[in-house]
Amino acid sequence: MMTVNPFFLLSESVPSVLIQGFVIVMVSLVIIGTLIDIIHKKNVKYFFDNAKKAKLSATKELGTSEKISVITKTVIHDIATTSELGAGKRRLAHVLGMYGTILFWISSAVMIFCYTSLDSVTPNVWPILWHIGAIMTCIGGYWFWFFLRVDVLSEAHPWYRIIKADLFVLALLACATFGLAWSFTQSLNLVDRWDDKVFLILYIISNLVLFGGVYWSKFAHMFYKPGAAIQKNLAEADGSRDNLPPPAEAPEEFGLGIKREEPKHY
Repeated sequence: MMTVNPFFLLSESVPSVLIQGFVIVMVSLVIIGTLIDIIHKKNVKYFFDNAKKAKLSATKELGTSEKISVITKTVIHDIATTSELGAGKRRLAHVLGMYGTILFWISSAVMIFCYTSLDSVTPNVWPILWHIGAIMTCIGGYWFWFFLRVDVLSEAHPWYRIIKADLFVLALLACATFGLAWSFTQSLNLVDRWDDKVFLILYIISNLVLFGGVYWSKFAHMFYKPGAAIQKNLAEADGSRDNLPPPAEAPEEFGLGIKREEPKHY
């Protein structure tokens, strides 16, 4: 199972051009959904307007090398390791899910566009990365969903409470889960059985929900958050601080009550 390209097996019954076309449609849905999100919510306009306004209160003019240094540090430290979440389980779950998803998507694209022709031979590394990525996504996603969700710990809501903002993580988990189930049933070589076909259909539907629901989910936040993190650190470096006052010099005092229980609020 781990070394078998499931898309190559699928291409024996479905033309590879249709499989590749499906991926192109999914990418198009992401672009369209993100553009609609930008136009409707106007968050990118707000982002640039806020950056221009903050420049007026900057106390230092950053040179090109300084900007590159800040951006590089932000990408390596803040974005690549999700350092804003601090050390702990929540950060680890997000890192597992993030890198698992990256492996899952990249290896999917490589296997679909490079190794679905009938005369191709898929190197073992790509199916292995695809399965590992899906497993990492499931571990990080299910860990987050059942044990670490903010509203469960802080607002006393049950784990099964679902809102529109949960569409992204649930659809992503469905893609990884049904993808693994489809690959496993394919590896069993169940001739004329319905198992792999059912999981393939569920895998397709979950992809349609994930990539077609960009406007209603948090998918577009993957593009906004890196930009916001870079702008925040640039504002710290040039002294504008996004028009916020500098931190107070007085020591933080929370009183003795904070020692009564371990903090669970985010």
